Amino acid sequence: MSPALLLGVLAGLAVAMPVGPVGVLLLRSGLVDGVRVAVAAACGIATVDLLYAVVAVTVGTPVSRAVGEHAALVRGVSAAVLVVIGVVGSVAAARPAAPDVGPDRTTSAATTYGRFVALTAVNPLTAVTFTTIAVGLAAQVGGAGSVVAFFVGVGLASLAWQLLLAVGSGLLGLRLPPAARTWVSVGGSVVVVLAGIALVV
Repeated sequence: MSPALLLGVLAGLAVAMPVGPVGVLLLRSGLVDGVRVAVAAACGIATVDLLYAVVAVTVGTPVSRAVGEHAALVRGVSAAVLVVIGVVGSVAAARPAAPDVGPDRTTSAATTYGRFVALTAVNPLTAVTFTTIAVGLAAQVGGAGSVVAFFVGVGLASLAWQLLLAVGSGLLGLRLPPAARTWVSVGGSVVVVLAGIALVV
């Protein structure tokens, strides 16, 4: 493994492995909506991680400075988005639904992908991590080939971790009865609301 690729893997894992609000939503998606939808969510998260890696390498220092100067605004916007997502999810999950025998098959994979791209993009943990750890690692990458290898490492590491969570939670969701999936959905949404509140508190 080339040094640049290894640095990319380390940066990707540094961002992907901490399970924050977006990770909770990914696990909830797998448990409630099934593997197909959770895989789309995982791809959405990995896409943003890769885009942030590109930003870290190309304009890392200005972005890091901007995030630091507007940290309160970033936290406020992120908190509002998380609270809204959590409340909407809780209300939707608590509504009575017709009995079924498996995860929800009506949720669109494309819609889920777009939703998780947006959620990950406004997640302050992603931005802060890439403007600290990833920028530091990226500074050690030189040359076009090494830069590409760094990007590949970030993308593959993030996608592999997110797919592990998605497939694992999706397979577990197949064993859950409808009532348990409802409680999981509500519980996951409540955790996201609390995480949003914690950002501003």
